[in-house]
Order: sequence, then structure tokens, then C-alpha cells
Amino acid sequence: MLHGNPTSSYLWRNITPQLKKQGRCIAPDLVGMGASDQPPLPCRFEDHYHFLNRFIETIGLEEIHLVMHDWGSALGFYYAMNHPEKIRSMAWMEGLVKPWSWGSLKWQYRLGFGLLRMPIIGEALIYGLNAFLTLIMPRLIYRKLSRKEWRHYKEPFRNITSRKPMLMWPREIPINGRPARTYRIVWAYSSWLQQTSIPKLLIYATPGAIINQETLNWCRYHIKNLETKHIGEGLHYLQEDHPRAIAQTLSGWIQKQIAS
Repeated sequence: MLHGNPTSSYLWRNITPQLKKQGRCIAPDLVGMGASDQPPLPCRFEDHYHFLNRFIETIGLEEIHLVMHDWGSALGFYYAMNHPEKIRSMAWMEGLVKPWSWGSLKWQYRLGFGLLRMPIIGEALIYGLNAFLTLIMPRLIYRKLSRKEWRHYKEPFRNITSRKPMLMWPREIPINGRPARTYRIVWAYSSWLQQTSIPKLLIYATPGAIINQETLNWCRYHIKNLETKHIGEGLHYLQEDHPRAIAQTLSGWIQKQIAS
């Protein structure tokens, strides 16, 4: 189970207990996030991928059912493309399935990502205002999280120096072909998703954020061997609004893949 920005394995806390009968549930914290160490790295996609790859290698995982969200989906898709023999199935919510264009984004997302990608302004938003956790994430969850829940999410980023991953993730999204590095990565695995027969499940909500109606239609038309499941109203952090529905959907999905 792979999380994204600005979360951690804590995102899966209400889902993993309901999946234990289906197998071993592993929810790592990406490097620099959650309880993981925060080494002095550029915090680019390649840095996160290196540590994820070594993590899977070190504990010797095989027969993997990937469950992914946000940037965790990009890391998972890229890993699956490079190691298809280890993957039994892939399920994701609000994932990065293809490169973006500025024109395809709603105005509020264009504004937000545009500001975060600007020098000085992006730093002020993340390092100064801790904007992902104080402004952005709360607006992408329907229910009101408790103070205890917010403390868990904010704990790894109490210090300004620890917030670099939150700044780098929005700058790594390939929009209109930039950055070219991540554009090539996302384009490669997006093309692979359209060809591979590995079973895939897209769990979505309406109206969604990354997976809006247009992207959902694209996925249904282009991605091979894909099933989709609607779980209700939601924006981006669906695990906070619909943990039971997600867990039930995943449980049935994984059980079906094991039996096949």
C-alpha cells in the first residue's frame, strides 16, 4: 500500500485491518515522510523510487497486490512496469495515470500547482505556511478530521527543514512535458498500462480530483484489463471519507485475484 503527498502509511490505518485475511499488508512510509528517515536528498521521483525498490528487494516481496494513491501510484506503476513478474494485481485511487496538461486542469488546480511550482512563492507556501497540510489537504476531504488525526499527519513536518518532500512532489508532476525527466517516466508507464494484461482496479469517487470524469473515461477506454468501482462522493483523499467501502472493495478484488 503506497501513499502519496503529504501523507504516510497512516492514510491506510482504517483499511489494512479489514484486509489481513487476504494476505500480508505492508504500508511503508516513503523516504522523508511519515516515520521514515529524512536524509539530505533532492527528494525527486528517482530518490523515492530508489528507496522503494530497495525496500521491496530487501524484504523479498513476491506475488504483490499493489494498492496505490496519489504519487504512490506513480511509484507503483513504474515499479510494476520494471518488475511485472512480481505483480499479481494493481488497484489505485486518485492516481497519476498519464502526463498532465495545464488546459486539462480545473482553474483552482491550475492556480495551486502554478503557485507551488514558482520559485520563492512555492517555498513560502510550503516552508512558511505548511500549505499542503493547513490549506490544501483539508479542502480535499469531505469529513472533518479530528485533532488527533491531524497531529499524526503533521508530526513528520513540524520543522521547516522536513517539508522538502511536500514541495518537490508538485514540482515533479509532468505538466505540458515538464519536468522532462518525470514526463518520460510517466509516459512510459502510462503506455505500459495500456498494454499489460495484469488485472487492474480503479476505485473512484465523484467528482474526484485527479481522477475526474474525463480521466475516468480515458482510463476505461485506454487501460487494458481494467475494472472500475464507484464508492460515493469524494475528492482526493478518499481513504478518509470511505475507508469501509474501499476495504470491502479491495477485499473482494484481492480474493478474486488469489482465486484466479
